[in-house]
Amino acid sequence: MKHIYAFEETSDCDKFQTIIQDFTKKLQNYEQFLEDKYKLIEKPKGIVWTSFDAATTIFSDLPIPAFTNKDTIYITPDMNAWRKLFIQQLDGRNLPAIRAFYERLSEKHLLTILGHELTHHSDLFLDEFEDAREDNTWFEEGVCEYLPRKFFLTDSEFEEIAAIETELVNTFTSEYGGRSLSAFGSNSYQASLSSIMFDYWRSFLAVKYLVEERYDHNIETVFEKYHEWDSEGRRITLMEHFKLDQVSL
Repeated sequence: MKHIYAFEETSDCDKFQTIIQDFTKKLQNYEQFLEDKYKLIEKPKGIVWTSFDAATTIFSDLPIPAFTNKDTIYITPDMNAWRKLFIQQLDGRNLPAIRAFYERLSEKHLLTILGHELTHHSDLFLDEFEDAREDNTWFEEGVCEYLPRKFFLTDSEFEEIAAIETELVNTFTSEYGGRSLSAFGSNSYQASLSSIMFDYWRSFLAVKYLVEERYDHNIETVFEKYHEWDSEGRRITLMEHFKLDQVSL
């Protein structure tokens, strides 16, 4: 993959050089992991490293500065911008412990976001990344959260972010919990940040539940069931196929 720098100021290239080089090296290990175990065949052509403003106003109008457009990943390496964004998603709720976590958010968590974008390119997913994917978007997004977190984070770090996102789901369920996981993204990216992220939190926790509780830490079985749903003709939603509609998430 090519690495492209797209900053307005050359000083920003120097400012973020260390973290970009560090991430580039660490991502190679994750890339090999996906190639070996998760059918990463056609990799993105490149990663565009840019500012928060450019990512969200020039390269896209998405409010989140990490995304894949066709075969290119765009992301900002600006940790301060990410910390502010994650605090913004709390919508002013009185969650001091979670706020403190995001105020000191480590670079490892940003690395998992980069890993998330790369995971989308796995050929184990049934639909093309940019196709309309009804019913199963939550699964792909949840796996793209789960795999890089398991790879890059320690067990305690992984459980910490899972606990935080569980609390966030509980906090915002009264506001957004009326929609099914099958409707992932139906509120569009014009909604509030907390509403957008609510779908990601629940998708991650749903996949975590499937892997670690329903299928005894065997993610291969989860993918087998996912492909079984497709081979049977998608007669029901993927949520129903996994019987997640019977589980409180």
